This record gives sequence, C-alpha cells and structure tokens, in this order.
Amino acid sequence: QLQLVESGGGLVQPGGSLTLSCAASGFTLRYYAIGWFRQAPGKEREGVSCISSSGGSTNYADSVKGRFTISRDNAKNTVYLQMNSLKPEDTGIYYCAPSCRGDYNSWGQGTHITVSS
Repeated sequence: QLQLVESGGGLVQPGGSLTLSCAASGFTLRYYAIGWFRQAPGKEREGVSCISSSGGSTNYADSVKGRFTISRDNAKNTVYLQMNSLKPEDTGIYYCAPSCRGDYNSWGQGTHITVSS
C-alpha cells in the first residue's frame, strides 16, 4: 500500500510563504507522478499541482500559477510544494497522492494551512 505523509502546514499571514513536504513511506517515490490536492472548508477536494516521476513536467491549477512551485528530490523520497504570496482562499487541508488525477484510496491526514491576518 502506497502511503504518503504530508507536513509543513501552519498559520501564515496573507502574502506569506510555506513549504509543504510529501514523504513516501514503504515505497520508492521516484517511480510515480505526485499530485498535491487541497480541500477548503465546505468544498470538494481539488487538484493544485502535479509533477512527473522525473520532475521534468509540472502543472498547476490556474488559481496557484505563478505563486506555487512543485519540485521533487527523489534521493530524499520527497516532493515539495513551495507556496508564496499566500491568500486566504488558499486555506485548507493539503494532501499529496501518487497520482495526478487523484484516483487514490489511501489519503493521509493531510497538512492544515490557514492564511489569515
């Protein structure tokens, strides 16, 4: 079973930055594309960003383009999401999955982000 653990969330003021980490447990992450997803209070989970297994291809939701950067360090078995210029609407629980489509049935606890002054 592919298990991923998210970390790095917290409370940040609008305009601030955070870096999230997605670490693999029990498997080698380098063979998988990894997606970041988020779920805002009262809303459905949505895709935020995705990176190919090699790291050579990335994509972003329109709402985060130019502010978020996804990257990976396969040697550390970890994928990152650098988030800059955070907005209150970025508030939510952030999850990662070994899928860009989110077709994953072992979602972790996620990491909470609150953007508020």
